[in-house]
Amino acid sequence: MRAAILPLPRLRLAAALCLAALLALAATPPAQAFETRAGSAWVYDLTTGTVLLEKNADIPLPPASMSKLMTLNMLFEALRDGRVTLDTRFSVSSRAKAMGGSTMFLDETDRPTVEELIKGIIVQSGNDACVVVAEALAGSEQAFAALMTERGRALGLTQSTFANSSGWPDPRHRMSMHDLGLLAVRLITEFPEYYPYFAMQRFEFDGRAPANVTNRNPLLGLGIGADGLKTGHTREAGYGLVGSAVQGDRRVVFVISGLDSESARRQESESIVNWAFRQFVRKTVARAGAEIVQAPVYLGAADSVPLTLAEDLTLLIPALEQDGLTAEAVFDGPLEAPVAAGQAVGELVVTVPDLGERRLPLVTASGVAKGGFLVRLEAAAQAVAARISAATGS
Repeated sequence: MRAAILPLPRLRLAAALCLAALLALAATPPAQAFETRAGSAWVYDLTTGTVLLEKNADIPLPPASMSKLMTLNMLFEALRDGRVTLDTRFSVSSRAKAMGGSTMFLDETDRPTVEELIKGIIVQSGNDACVVVAEALAGSEQAFAALMTERGRALGLTQSTFANSSGWPDPRHRMSMHDLGLLAVRLITEFPEYYPYFAMQRFEFDGRAPANVTNRNPLLGLGIGADGLKTGHTREAGYGLVGSAVQGDRRVVFVISGLDSESARRQESESIVNWAFRQFVRKTVARAGAEIVQAPVYLGAADSVPLTLAEDLTLLIPALEQDGLTAEAVFDGPLEAPVAAGQAVGELVVTVPDLGERRLPLVTASGVAKGGFLVRLEAAAQAVAARISAATGS
């Protein structure tokens, strides 16, 4: 039998009152929808796992230099696996030297270290540095691009196909803003030892490229918690940014693309950060161990057992928009004895308006042993009575 417990009048009302009482502690203005000027966008609260905004987020688009994040991911994985170290030196091919656009001005006499290449890719957006990495890790840029695509699919980047290592314009080179956001989350969470490179504002390589030593990320140094990740621009892609910022106990990751100028990118990026941190409140709406509902138990020493959460339920909520918040406990019941303490038997489903639902496992607060002879006798009698009633239609 599929039993949804909280929708029953009394139980549902009790849960709603509990949630409302907790949420009423917030005293901030109501959240307002954000109308972005970007052609495509994805905004994500990493701390709570909440998508705040999506606009054309799953459409494969030219990512420009933002796709250099995948090249860095491949290099970080090589570092983690021990295939290279930060001091490993790579050679520079004539093909790498010939790369146009943003470069480190590498030539064939150079043997830059992995660390220098990381800084050159992040701060200087070096197309030549990307080719050096690609050729060192895969033999050729073409082979490296194939590996990037294969690895991306394994990581869940379903709308990403790579034709090169730098984001150089190519009709086969595409990423969705959602994929770029997922990749940014991976770089932040999986490679904390390398992530601080993204906050570097300047990098000078051997005194070269004096006009290209400043990080193009317009949010760094503004005092709003921004610490990454990567800008991008081509004529086809427009101006874009994969960004992240931390304020208090929250981190926000966002991706925008398709803007028409550097100033529009800067203004839109700062507006998104301010909106994401000001228009939502992070609240713990239910504590681990707190009783959510009583689940009936069949043939047990007790007729029911409390169901609780094994962990705190913390949500990101549009400030003061609480009226539409709903909660429902769903489990298969009645539970059949014996029931072990801490046994996962269902889910608590909380739906937040415009932000989707959050699911957490419901576990039994205590164990229930099998009932004795009288319990089984009473259950058998009830079953017989039910069959007689069904047969007679009474």
